[in-house]
Amino acid sequence: MKKRVKTLFSLSTLLASFFGTALIATAFAYFNYKFAEYKFINFKDWTFYEKSAIFQPKAKKYIVVFYSSKQHNTTQMLSHVDLNYPILAIDYYNQAHKNSTHTTFLRSGTKNSLLFIQRFNIYDVPSIFFIKRIKDSLYKQDSIIMKLDNLEQLSQKVKQL
Repeated sequence: MKKRVKTLFSLSTLLASFFGTALIATAFAYFNYKFAEYKFINFKDWTFYEKSAIFQPKAKKYIVVFYSSKQHNTTQMLSHVDLNYPILAIDYYNQAHKNSTHTTFLRSGTKNSLLFIQRFNIYDVPSIFFIKRIKDSLYKQDSIIMKLDNLEQLSQKVKQL
């Protein structure tokens, strides 16, 4: 008659540790993906100007519109749009425009603009997305980036987000 010898290393221990490790790795990968899905912007590190003054964010949430002032009537339309949140309108051509009641027109240097385009993966203009304050001047992207066919779609797209 053979006696079974109990060992600390058994098949069930091996499988449990394998599945435990796989579960932890999956959870880490998922949360790493979710964290990286939306980008951050710190207005202390990124300098944007309203006319000649440096922009200091005040609202808890903004709608960011990246647009081209060379497209017909875009600046005028952005000046007159009234949505639930204030708008930060960033011009691709960095032209200075007068702010309106609900829209703040921003511009910056070429390097900053290119970094902004790269950070948020903006491929088309006009594009919109939300940002919300995390703390002080640190904001996090709070929606997907949507391309607009034209600025008349702005209020419709904002309702979808």
